[in-house]
Amino acid sequence: MYRTIANIAKRFFTDAQIYKYGFNWSPMYKRSTGKIIEVSDDLHYVKIKIPLSWKNRNYVGSMFGGSMLSATDPIYMIQLINILGDAYVVWDKAATIKYRRPATSTVYCEFVFTTEEIRQIKLNISKKGEIDIIKNPNIITKDGTVIAKLSKTIYVADKTFYKEKRKLNT
Repeated sequence: MYRTIANIAKRFFTDAQIYKYGFNWSPMYKRSTGKIIEVSDDLHYVKIKIPLSWKNRNYVGSMFGGSMLSATDPIYMIQLINILGDAYVVWDKAATIKYRRPATSTVYCEFVFTTEEIRQIKLNISKKGEIDIIKNPNIITKDGTVIAKLSKTIYVADKTFYKEKRKLNT
């Protein structure tokens, strides 16, 4: 459903606008309490904020860790799907979060792919058919204090390779 809406929206809006407002208006993402606040035109940079509120405050008054994880979870996958295009399959494979201190105010997280990383991803996939990418962003406060360290593993494959692999595994 979301992909169909995005394809229709491409007639009227830029990819960055669709990415930002698509996430922010999506009921599933709104529930995470996260909000995308910045997206570069090429989608290589995304910044989110997660405000501390009654919706995500836990028993001891700090931010519920699940809110931080759920607000950061889908960003890289959808970002990479949009950057790479339809010739690739992209899946979230794993996520871990290591909390360093309680979040007692709004926190932020940045998601970055460099042009060189994208070039290397395409090159590695052309050689191997599939790869896992590991990204390690931090969730930080406004002053840069690290609240949590994330590790995201994203599976990326050539679509033809992926279909052939699936046939062999059935």
